[in-house]
Amino acid sequence: MPQSLPESLPEQHAAALRLFGERVRAVADGQWAAPTPCSEWTVRDLVNHVTGEQLWTVPLVTEGRTAAEVGDELSGDLLGEDPVGAWERAAAAARAAFAAPGALERTVGLSYGPTRAAAYCAELTADCVVHAWDLARAVGADDRLPAGLVEFSLKEVMPYADGLAASGLFDAPLEVPAGADAQTRLLALLGRRG
Repeated sequence: MPQSLPESLPEQHAAALRLFGERVRAVADGQWAAPTPCSEWTVRDLVNHVTGEQLWTVPLVTEGRTAAEVGDELSGDLLGEDPVGAWERAAAAARAAFAAPGALERTVGLSYGPTRAAAYCAELTADCVVHAWDLARAVGADDRLPAGLVEFSLKEVMPYADGLAASGLFDAPLEVPAGADAQTRLLALLGRRG
């Protein structure tokens, strides 16, 4: 029996973390400075970004602090000498933060205002899925994404996809070829050609 979104959201997030983690573990020693589909980022920059996103969950969701209160505590290099270990610790902390009883019902203070923790978790999940594709492309790993995570991410991104390019953080959406699969549609919404 399918679960409702709030009940399945921590599992979706955990699955996205596992997917990204598989790609992080596929990075060879000489690939950390390689370019990624995110034109401004190397592999290390990309992994640092997604690691940082997960680290934010503890102060925001667990501790109830706002983004303004956290400030720049989680900026800069978060990977240190052990990027894989840093990722795994951040992923475990984020998974625990969202799985805690009542966590998804909380309100978190993001940079753009108060947001339901469930919406924040969904946003991080979709971002992790798309960045798993970016990382796979950068290091030559399998870039196929699990169908369930692609569908979840499409549902998450579609309502605000038009505004993403205007934020300056994403490339403009690409035209989707007729009959394109869900992964191609998701990537095109975010300015990526699969």
